Amino acid sequence: MLLLLTDRPDRTVALAQLLEQIAPCRVSTVQGRFPGRIEGALGLVADVDLLQPEAARSLRTLRGAAGGARTPLICLMRSMGERSLAEARSQGAELCLPGDTPIRTVAQAVLAHLRPASTGIEAVVARGAAETGTVITGLLDAARNGELVRAEAIDAGLTPVLTAVETGGLDRWLATVRSYDDATYQHCLLVTGLAATFAIDLGFSERDRQQIVRAALVHDVGKARIPLDVLNKPGRLDPAEQAVMRSHAAVGHRILVEAGGFDDLTLDVVRHHHEVLDGSGYPDGLAGSAISDPVRLVTICDIYAALVESRPYRAPMPSGEAVDVLLGMAGKLDMVLVHAFARSVSGT
Repeated sequence: MLLLLTDRPDRTVALAQLLEQIAPCRVSTVQGRFPGRIEGALGLVADVDLLQPEAARSLRTLRGAAGGARTPLICLMRSMGERSLAEARSQGAELCLPGDTPIRTVAQAVLAHLRPASTGIEAVVARGAAETGTVITGLLDAARNGELVRAEAIDAGLTPVLTAVETGGLDRWLATVRSYDDATYQHCLLVTGLAATFAIDLGFSERDRQQIVRAALVHDVGKARIPLDVLNKPGRLDPAEQAVMRSHAAVGHRILVEAGGFDDLTLDVVRHHHEVLDGSGYPDGLAGSAISDPVRLVTICDIYAALVESRPYRAPMPSGEAVDVLLGMAGKLDMVLVHAFARSVSGT
């Protein structure tokens, strides 16, 4: 059984219905009365304003009735600010998502987080995806709302993804991440996992692995400022829409520069991950040696992810076919890195 504590009647029914697809769902309100003990709770989803004392008390009481720390807690946050996150952490939250996260994405995140047992490889991968996903949603939410992106908050997603791919391998990471519907969210998680795996296989030091994963994690932050009708358009973009979409690289770079605290490698990757060796990329038309090795690496991961990720309007491309596409891009991509990447994703 899943428990849903809510103070949002506007979306309680829809969220409860989706949670029911995971396990039977019991809904409680902040004003409700809670029994002394609830048996068989698999997890608790709190869709409440934790800065309201009554809501915080209700959550603490309900979680205690459901078994306390043994019951995973997922919080849907009214704010991703420090006070709200501190309250969520004090309540023992294992996953925090912005309150306006699409309901289906919430249900999928809960599923990925709760499905495994509390120990084992699958659990490590699921937790890594959930924790890294929390960082990504916070990043995109802040950028979308015009708030400053905090560099130190991004670092919370580095160790979980590196641990997940080292423990469970790339295939488990990809399978877990593909359970998410939101295209930008899924894509960022895919690219981050691919970059982590590639950096490990290339023998990067721990510091260099973290730098590459940080850059991959934030590489598409500019998409938070792209209109949704362009970002989520199921068909081919027209020239005007394509120009808007292509602005995301420069916009993302500007967001991070204005925020401060991001290293030069990360800024380089965010701005230039759509540059290619023949100079036909964007936004600056860089060519050849002007494109750094970290950019070349993340660009390969980015293209591969776009080919193998799920889309409502097409099936994901098989890995072998996606690698063939990369191998056919001689003159645009670094072929030494492409061949190394092909070995990495094939597990050889």
